[in-house]
Amino acid sequence: MKRTKIFKLLNSETPIKDVLIKGWVRTRRDSKTFSFLEINDGSCLKNVQVIADSGLDNYDAINRISTGSAVAVSGELTPSKGSGQKWEVQATDIDILHMSPDSFPLQKKRHSDEYLRSIAHLRPRTNKYGAAFRIRSELSYAIHTFFRDRDFRYIHTPIITGSDCEGAGEMFRLTTFDFKNIPEIDGKTDFNQDFFGKEANLTVSGQLSAEMFALSLGDVYTFGPTFRAENSNTSRHAAEFWMIEPEMAFCDLEGNMDLGEEMVKYLATFILDECKDDLDLFARFVDKQLMNTLENIAESTYVRLPYTEAVDILTHSKFKFEYDVSYGKDLQSEHERYLTEKHFKKPVILYNYPKTIKPFYMRLNDDNKTVAAMDVLVPRIGEIIGGSQREERLDILEHRMDETGLNKENYWWYLDSRRYGSVEHSGFGLGFERLIMLVTGISNIRDVIPFPRTPKNIDF
Repeated sequence: MKRTKIFKLLNSETPIKDVLIKGWVRTRRDSKTFSFLEINDGSCLKNVQVIADSGLDNYDAINRISTGSAVAVSGELTPSKGSGQKWEVQATDIDILHMSPDSFPLQKKRHSDEYLRSIAHLRPRTNKYGAAFRIRSELSYAIHTFFRDRDFRYIHTPIITGSDCEGAGEMFRLTTFDFKNIPEIDGKTDFNQDFFGKEANLTVSGQLSAEMFALSLGDVYTFGPTFRAENSNTSRHAAEFWMIEPEMAFCDLEGNMDLGEEMVKYLATFILDECKDDLDLFARFVDKQLMNTLENIAESTYVRLPYTEAVDILTHSKFKFEYDVSYGKDLQSEHERYLTEKHFKKPVILYNYPKTIKPFYMRLNDDNKTVAAMDVLVPRIGEIIGGSQREERLDILEHRMDETGLNKENYWWYLDSRRYGSVEHSGFGLGFERLIMLVTGISNIRDVIPFPRTPKNIDF
């Protein structure tokens, strides 16, 4: 008999005579002639109740089943006689696949997030983390659907790179050298003898590669892991994280902002419509304002505000910020949240930032002071999208690379794209983990990644 997932059983319209479910025991309680098992297989938030009567051949063993044990249950799906549930399974056979010891670290009580991070390999079995990672899966599907419906092509960009997209220098070095015998020439490391014959790193972005395909295939996107060697232990930073990065040919800053707003609205609407049970858990136990926040994001018309005006609003506010605000400084999360939560009370798209705080590839505006950059800010999170119109003019791009101290020889292929058939194009990056934090109300990035990578933490 083929196994049926529990979420399909619980959504059945009629009783089913023969069913087979496999899952893990959440709880067991006994009466004189029955045992009641709560079984969950990870397919949904709800458990299914299994009734095991004393007539089963292995009833004595069933009476010893502990939390965390794995079972296969054959039986009949029938209307439940108890309250709070539509269906239950009357077992005709229970096969104990594995008996978990009493030391199973997840018991029927609430555990702290800190404790659950120490057992990240088991935390998906809890209600909260099972729901979080089902939502992560559904959002991945929604992202691909969003782009496919708009005729974007999905491309796979390199994880290993010789180029620093952001120019921040916080990159993980890759090498095959024996650290006890690193070859040198003139007192410096001789990378000619390394695996790639030059310095290599884990990428911080797939953008530069995606641009090449946008200038060949039109509209493209990449969705994959990126890495940053930033020694930060805040709730918003991780060393390994996922990015969604679309790039559009023949697209200016206005079109870029349009797509960013459209995408955030689409994903918020999708999660409200398609993940109601899991979302309800977070609305009840994690963030009481979650539904209001998501509905605001899904339904609002986003404010579009130049960076200069944002600085003016912040400096003239009577709100006391931890970090000072002044022209030429990047905005902090508290500033972004003030704009979205207190001043406008809706999402905001900031644009035209000073060139001194943005990377080399952003298009220089006519004032020679600002670049055609844009950030989408949302309540509770702040920046969720960062992007720009890219600099398509070869001479200006080369000048910006000189200004920022980049070695143009390492970017010869990137410059070629401006040498042969250059056109205006735009793109942005959306941090996937920040998106999950937004739609769940979870406040720590470590709790929306299956196995978080942070400084001094690589246990799993």
